[in-house]
Amino acid sequence: MITQESKLIQMLRSKTKQDKESLIRHFVHHLEYTVGRYIDNITPRDLYLALSYTIRDYLIDRWNEVQEVYKTKKAKKIYYLSMEFLMGKMLKANLINMGALELARESAKELGFELEEIFKEEPDAGLGNGGLGRLAACFLDSLATLNYPAMGCGLLYEYGIFEQKIIQGNQVEYPDHWLSIPNPWLIMRSDYIYPIGFYGRVEEYVDHHGIKRKKWIPDYKVLAQAYDMLIPGFRTKTVVNLRLWKAEASKEFDFNYFSHGDYVKAVQDKIYSENITQVLYPNDNNLQGRELRLKQEYFLVSATIHNALTEAFYGEEKINHDILPDRVFFQLNDTHPALAIPEFIRILVDEHKLDFFHAWDIAKQCFGYTNHTVMPEALEKWDLEMIKYLLPRHLEIILELNYYFLEDLRKKGYPEDIIRNVSVVEETLPKKIRMANLAIMGSKIINGVSEIHTKIIENKVFKDFYKINPEKFQNKTNGITFRRWLFSANEELTSLINETIGKRWVFDLKYLKQLEQYVNDSIFLEKFKQIKQKKKEQLAKFILTELGITVDPKSIFDIQIKRIHEYKRQHLNLLRIIADYQYLKDTKDPDYHPRTFIFSGKAAPGYYRAKLIIKLIHAVAEKINHDREINEKIKVIFLPNYSVSLAELIIPAADISEQISTAGTEASGTGNMKFMLNGAITIGTLDGANIEILEEVGKENIYIFGKTVEELDELRKNYDPVHIYETDPVIHNILSAIYHNIFNPTKQGEFQEIFHALTYGGDVYFLLADFHDYWNTHKKINYDYQNEKEWIKKMIYNTARSIKFSSDRTIKEYAEEIWNLKAIKPYF
Repeated sequence: MITQESKLIQMLRSKTKQDKESLIRHFVHHLEYTVGRYIDNITPRDLYLALSYTIRDYLIDRWNEVQEVYKTKKAKKIYYLSMEFLMGKMLKANLINMGALELARESAKELGFELEEIFKEEPDAGLGNGGLGRLAACFLDSLATLNYPAMGCGLLYEYGIFEQKIIQGNQVEYPDHWLSIPNPWLIMRSDYIYPIGFYGRVEEYVDHHGIKRKKWIPDYKVLAQAYDMLIPGFRTKTVVNLRLWKAEASKEFDFNYFSHGDYVKAVQDKIYSENITQVLYPNDNNLQGRELRLKQEYFLVSATIHNALTEAFYGEEKINHDILPDRVFFQLNDTHPALAIPEFIRILVDEHKLDFFHAWDIAKQCFGYTNHTVMPEALEKWDLEMIKYLLPRHLEIILELNYYFLEDLRKKGYPEDIIRNVSVVEETLPKKIRMANLAIMGSKIINGVSEIHTKIIENKVFKDFYKINPEKFQNKTNGITFRRWLFSANEELTSLINETIGKRWVFDLKYLKQLEQYVNDSIFLEKFKQIKQKKKEQLAKFILTELGITVDPKSIFDIQIKRIHEYKRQHLNLLRIIADYQYLKDTKDPDYHPRTFIFSGKAAPGYYRAKLIIKLIHAVAEKINHDREINEKIKVIFLPNYSVSLAELIIPAADISEQISTAGTEASGTGNMKFMLNGAITIGTLDGANIEILEEVGKENIYIFGKTVEELDELRKNYDPVHIYETDPVIHNILSAIYHNIFNPTKQGEFQEIFHALTYGGDVYFLLADFHDYWNTHKKINYDYQNEKEWIKKMIYNTARSIKFSSDRTIKEYAEEIWNLKAIKPYF
């Protein structure tokens, strides 16, 4: 037994010095003994691995001591459950948060290499896809920075969403094998491994107290093995962990089959088990894909809850379940982890022998649900029979919860139409389990992610739940970490702000507003302009290298980067580009300021129309970019394989940020905040966080267009896009060009589906209704941009007034108003 006074413990407690000599010594040690290199043939990748292992040592040291503090104080901890964590590259972000970036640069230079070249060797972690995962990553950064006890909980996917390549204008998906090289940030936790069951049957029995109980006997078990990524807070000793669960077979191979020469069957169990965490978002267009997705969701929540209960009762001589609300809180990042609620109750009732109602009462104090969408297809529903087959005991618990919840409403006199709407069971053929309803029923607080989104879920999507429990609904407007999206992505702008107003804002963001005092300072304006121009030149160079296309860095960089989806309306942007093209062909307008239109984003593999939009972007680009009359005025660019690191290159270069979703469809958006922080001007609808950006920045520093939610509700009653097409000459010319394949004459009819969707298909997302307002707003932008001084002022106001959109503010609101969580600053 190792005592607290032992030499080993004393040595472990001694802190690793964070200075140049120590850094270099540890780096050289890892290069030789961990990476296995000495003098010859050292590659940039070897240097990246050695430096990452070195930084990881510092993080482990801090994390271990933070955990000691939490155990001593019996601290309440947040478990943030998300199917995605879009972390991006970690080395530079970790150096910034540790205050060691310049130290690492100096050390690298002394050793004869450039740190920036080393950063390029790191692949983006394939743990997420879009805004949901990036928000979760920003939240982990803020939780650590604000010294909150927390753990991110996700899955360790072998493959990310996919690597996107463009072949003849088509999106083609390739495996994203992001773990093809050793990942230095992953730490295997061999002491955290849990068996997770599937299928099987439920048996009843009477325990020794004479109480009837139930026991789930799974047919099949998979091991959940924990791996950690450590995330440091900014200029604090606090480090939080992202715990990632990897599926492993309960046995490597069946020795009986092996002995009899059936080698394929011998390893079949291993392959089948480990499929669970093979890929992010399996294709759910078939039964096997849907079943795998449901397995992933249960696998995540079961492992996490077992882990949390182990930690909550650590060191307790006698288990008192009533302390759980003071020890744990599970935040569900959308509906995907909603099975956590019946799993929590199952463990308390079946394994810990609690009364069902006691367990439910505890659960309702330990869960919160963040809704991220109003799109019907994103509100998960699972076939009741599939849950019964895969998780029979959980279905019983879900139905029991639902029964008592609905009976209580009936006793209170609620009408049957409300009861039907709030039921977890959707009485269709086949019957379905509504996961959002389950999450609301079992949660202490439900929150939206922008003011308008919260109003929509209160008044439309979940209006009956809101009538029953209005006190359970809150708004928590999303935010971004300034450390990633300014300090790291735009070091030049960060340095200018430090030089202008000092460094106090770095620790207290409200001081960023002091930049407004310099909007009439010609020297500051010129420096701000030069930084924007430099970032545009860097992006132009990247475009030339990657695509072989020359773009003018003095043109307006008009950028729309996000997941490709009809409600996000990349095709509205395309209609406007076609309109500009046709206008310039007719007029040769000398006052049209050159523009570079930049798109980036992935379409879901099974989403045909979104992939067709990507194809149309490339067809339009091919036509325009090769038209010698026009291509000095307009260029259209699509940057493939959108990622966090690509966004860090693109966003600081933007003049215009396209946030043009149909009003009432985008829950919040965080790309709009990242662009704003870096001085880009938003053009957008009154949707998501655009409304709050408008409130913060002022109407003179943003461009708002399009119909409101209320106007669209009225318009929807009699909307006739075919009439618009037939009577509006501008729209007629644009859509006719698409229909008649002006942009791809070699493949007739290729884009007719888009034409039909916008006309006879009803134009569900109101592109034609918003088109002229959008186009006219861009004409105003064209005019305003040419008043250089006033345009730079708009950029500065956007940066200075972005304070509200820090994820630090968001997390503080969660901690104080939902989680009842106290910050614990390490005292070592």
